[in-house]
Amino acid sequence: MSESRLREEMARLAKSLFDRGFSVGSAGNISAAVADGLLITPTNSCLGFLDPARISKLDRDGNHVAGDPPSKEAPLHRAFYDTRPGTGAVVHLHSTYATALSCMAETDPADCVPPLTPYVVMRVGRVPLVPYFRPGDPRGGELIRALEGRHAAVLLANHGPVVSGRELAATVYAAEELEETARLLVILRGVPVRMLDAAAVAELRQAFG
Repeated sequence: MSESRLREEMARLAKSLFDRGFSVGSAGNISAAVADGLLITPTNSCLGFLDPARISKLDRDGNHVAGDPPSKEAPLHRAFYDTRPGTGAVVHLHSTYATALSCMAETDPADCVPPLTPYVVMRVGRVPLVPYFRPGDPRGGELIRALEGRHAAVLLANHGPVVSGRELAATVYAAEELEETARLLVILRGVPVRMLDAAAVAELRQAFG
């Protein structure tokens, strides 16, 4: 996909997320890899009203080379690209239920989203909790790098989800799957729940990676 088409696709998918309530105000940021660097939504921009031509561009060293000033969470995004070969996009949202899980004391920091449905296993995988850091703090990138590329998605404590993937649309879909599973987990709190067993999870991972 050409850079111009990718810019348009970012704006289209970002608007879809905004219109359906996956982000509000100027919350959230999206990035996608290009041959010579990275496209990322501008700082303080609204996902519902992106101008494709003004989406920020960083070179391979993280320098801002085009578009509006980049999201302050650029170090967080770059950490996924640097530690997970083949990453083509990263989506960070403040979606309600995934953020709720990131705030709940009972959430297992090693596995925030247990295998409730096959699709969260297939599209998201195991989701650890990353300790709280101030939004925009470069330490966020360091905490992601410390995971050494083992996870495609994380929850940032008291902040929200970050999901990486091979291409933009699939990454957006995975972020949506994570949010919907988080919603189910919150709805089902206090109710006996049947999770997928280890054999079912292993079968899914073998079949879908």
